[in-house]
Amino acid sequence: MDPQTNPALPREAGVLLAISSLPSPFGVGTLGKEAFAFVDFLAAAGQKLWQVLPVNPTAFGDSPYQSPAALSGNPYFIDPALLYEEGLLTEKEVGAARDVSPRVNYGKLFDTRYTLLKKAFSRADRESAEFLAFCRENEAWLTDYALFMALKETHAFSPWYLWEEESKNYDSARALAPEMATELAFWRWVQYVFMKQWNALHRYANEKGIRIIGDMPIYVAHDSMDVWRAREEFLLDADGYPEKIAGCPPDAFTKNGQLWGNPLYRWDKMEREGFPFWIARMRANLALFDLVRIDHFRGFAGYYAIPARDKTAKNGVWEKAPGEKLFSAVKDAFPNAAIIAEDLGFITPDVRELLKKTGFPGMKVLQFAFDAPQSEYLPRNFTTDRAVVYTGSHDSDCTATFVRRLRGERLRRFHLECPVKHGETRTESLIRLALESRAAFAVIPMQDYLGQSSREGRMNTPAEPSGNWTYRLPPDYEKGDLAARMLRLTRASGRSQ
Repeated sequence: MDPQTNPALPREAGVLLAISSLPSPFGVGTLGKEAFAFVDFLAAAGQKLWQVLPVNPTAFGDSPYQSPAALSGNPYFIDPALLYEEGLLTEKEVGAARDVSPRVNYGKLFDTRYTLLKKAFSRADRESAEFLAFCRENEAWLTDYALFMALKETHAFSPWYLWEEESKNYDSARALAPEMATELAFWRWVQYVFMKQWNALHRYANEKGIRIIGDMPIYVAHDSMDVWRAREEFLLDADGYPEKIAGCPPDAFTKNGQLWGNPLYRWDKMEREGFPFWIARMRANLALFDLVRIDHFRGFAGYYAIPARDKTAKNGVWEKAPGEKLFSAVKDAFPNAAIIAEDLGFITPDVRELLKKTGFPGMKVLQFAFDAPQSEYLPRNFTTDRAVVYTGSHDSDCTATFVRRLRGERLRRFHLECPVKHGETRTESLIRLALESRAAFAVIPMQDYLGQSSREGRMNTPAEPSGNWTYRLPPDYEKGDLAARMLRLTRASGRSQ
């Protein structure tokens, strides 16, 4: 890998907002007119980047980082109003799907959205040239996705490792496909519609000068198509249960560490085969997004392996991963790929070396900047412009709450490094510090631009098992002069033409 081959990065600003968090009348953000309106808002605000969270389906726990199918799109994001425009839903059916709750209710979506989509599917043209072409072009993963989801539905959406042997075993399960033709067609059609709506939104964003940053989780869920169809790629026992699981060690935030529960990879096998699993994932993500943020980048240098039966992460150990060889293969396959590395957490010299060799821009989160006088997250200590700076992330608190809780030395450092100008709030001064930094990209969570606190704006609290991923942007987010203020800040920092 030669980091010198990476192109220079433009100086740009953007926002962080999940698709699920968009306003919509259907209980969750969708790919409909409100998404297009958000793109218009970003363009008016001088933004060039829109970072989203993973757009894969969610399952138990509602986390987009625990998806049942890592190569597929989330059916909840399909916009019912667009299906109505195609004549696939009635006005009454669309009206029944209305839900303007301020938070996402995933349980309600699970109970109602697939029923609605099946009504639309029953009226769809299953022989259309466009649909059949989509099925052919994506056969490598779509056939297995459809079979897996059809089997999950047959088994009341229970985990695959609890199914009877005929369905649990991938090879024998494929023989069941002819008996499930209609069910398989439905799940293929769901992905076709998702992709059709996504591509329309993506094209519109690009036409407005906005690039979309996607998010690719390092791990896949145990209860996923990815593990079910390729058990040999993971550290599982003979019954399909993990021998070790992913997580992170105890730290200042979690005294027992974090048990993520994802099965670990058989890296030795993947390396011998040339990493086809990862090449397929990168291909899918690069087709969806303009840039791809790789989650938990440090896990590609060394990963934390925890005995699967443990109740805490205290007894985990660090094991080496073949990150350099993997990313050499990725660069060979996709020489022009625009990749961002989420290099946060317990960062050791091998992680820094891997980031240097890849040349990927890393992340700088300003909420981490005030713990020590020479913190690497302080903008004055940035050693390169090849970085993405954030006020906070989807895992951290809203900046309004963060700055309000600063005390002692951390508060003193904040005022020293980020003096609040007349008429500014502390949140606004931290946003300004991010935008004025030398980092090429500055990405600000929408909650911070809105000045929201943790009570109404927090997206995820690590190690908390419930209450996460439900944040929704208020429908009146454009009120006042927000776009104009964002544009002024962006222009003043040299990040907008």
